[in-house]
Amino acid sequence: MSASSSLIIFFHGIGASGAQLMPLATDWRERLTGARFEAPDAPFSHPYGHQWFRVDANPMAADNIRCARDGFDRTLAEIIKRHDFNDRHARVAFVGVSQGAIVALDAVATGRWQVGALVSFAGLLAPMPISHQSKQTKVLLVHGKDDRTIPSMASSMAAGQLKRAGFAVDLEIMPAVGHTIAPAGAERALHFLQTSLG
Repeated sequence: MSASSSLIIFFHGIGASGAQLMPLATDWRERLTGARFEAPDAPFSHPYGHQWFRVDANPMAADNIRCARDGFDRTLAEIIKRHDFNDRHARVAFVGVSQGAIVALDAVATGRWQVGALVSFAGLLAPMPISHQSKQTKVLLVHGKDDRTIPSMASSMAAGQLKRAGFAVDLEIMPAVGHTIAPAGAERALHFLQTSLG
C-alpha cells in the first residue's frame, strides 16, 4: 500500500512528549510507504512533560477539554500548513493515546477537523452533541479491557455516540491489556490506516 501524500499526526498522553510516540512511526514507516509523520508536544506544560488540557478534581470535565481546543487547533494548523496539506485533509490521520486521544476525538466530533482517519488508543469522548460535518472520518477505537485509568467502557460509549451521528466506527477491546498501546493494538491500527488511506 502506498500512503504517499498522507500525513499521520500523533497526540501523546498527559505528562509525556511527542518524541515518545515516534518509535511507533518508525515501526509503521516501512508499511505506510511514503507517509509523513508528526508527533507534536502538547502546548501546555506538565510537571513530567506536556499536556493538552489541565487535570483538576474532575480530570475529564468538559470545560477542561473545551479550553484545550484553541491550543490543539493552532498546533494542528501549523503542522498541516508546513506539510502543505491545507487542501488535503482527507489524507490526514490522527492517532491519539489517552489524553491525546481525547482531544483528537473532540476535534473530529465537534466538526472542527474533517480528516481521513482517526485512531484512538485508551481515549474517551465527553458527552456532547456530535457534529455531522466530520462523519466521513473513519474511526478506530482501541482499548484495553484491563485499563484502570480510563475504563474500556469509555470507548464503547464513544463508539455508540459516533455511530448514532453517522460515523463508520470500528471498536477493538483487547483482553489482558491495560492503559497502553499493546503490540496487537498497534498492528490493528496499522492495518486500519493502510485501508483508510489506501
